[in-house]
Amino acid sequence: MSRIGNYIKESYKELTKKVSWPTWAQLQSSAAVVMVATFIVAVLVFVMDFAFKNLMTGIYRLLQ
Repeated sequence: MSRIGNYIKESYKELTKKVSWPTWAQLQSSAAVVMVATFIVAVLVFVMDFAFKNLMTGIYRLLQ
């Protein structure tokens, strides 16, 4: 039990004293980058899905 308590104390000390936390401006910048990247990936997936759907529809029409 002493090891768990020591682990918690050391973790708390590390998170409060040794970790350099980003500033509010850095967090906003990082969040904006993540949102833009997510939007780009979503658009790419939509385009690929749309193209694949049309390709498969064309192939199925040829086979009928």
